[in-house]
Amino acid sequence: MEKNKILDDKKYNKVIVILSVVIPLVVAILFGVKIDAELPVFLPPIYATINAVTAGVLVFAFMAIQKKNIKLHERLMKFAIILSVLFLVMYVAYHMTSDSTKFGGEGAIKYVYFFILLTHIVLSIAVIPFVLITYVRAITNNIEKHKKIAKITFPLWLYVAITGVIVYIMISPYYV
Repeated sequence: MEKNKILDDKKYNKVIVILSVVIPLVVAILFGVKIDAELPVFLPPIYATINAVTAGVLVFAFMAIQKKNIKLHERLMKFAIILSVLFLVMYVAYHMTSDSTKFGGEGAIKYVYFFILLTHIVLSIAVIPFVLITYVRAITNNIEKHKKIAKITFPLWLYVAITGVIVYIMISPYYV
C-alpha cells in the first residue's frame, strides 16, 4: 500500500514542477503587458480582502484538523486554494490595466514596507510547490507525508496571506 502512495505522489511531480515554474513566469510576463482598459471596479481592496479571508480560512482549516474534522478541513483547504487562484487572477488583471503604485512613506517605515513586500513576494512564489505537494499528498491519501509538509506549508501560506493584507494597508494611502 505504501508503495502505491509513493507512485501516486510521483505521477504528480511533473505537474507540480511545471506549475511551480510556469505560474511565476506567466505572472512576471503578464506584468509587462499593459492593456488600455479600465476595470469596472478598483481591485486592490477586493484582492486584499480575499487575502484576509484566505488567512481566516487557513486558520479555520487548521482548527478543523486539530479537532479531527477531516471533511471540514478538506472543504476549507479547497476553498483556500480557490481563493488564492481568484486573488492571483485579480492581481494580474489589476497590474495589466493599471500603473504600479509607489510607496510614499519615508524613514524607517519605508524599510519595514519593503522588507514585508520583499518577503511576501519571495514566499508567495516559494509557497506554490508546497501547496501543490501538500494537496497531492492529501488527495493520494499519503497522510503522514501530508502532515509533515503541511507543517511547513501552513505558516508560509498564512504569512503570504497576512502580509498581502499588510502591504495593501501600507500602500493604500498612495493609490491615485
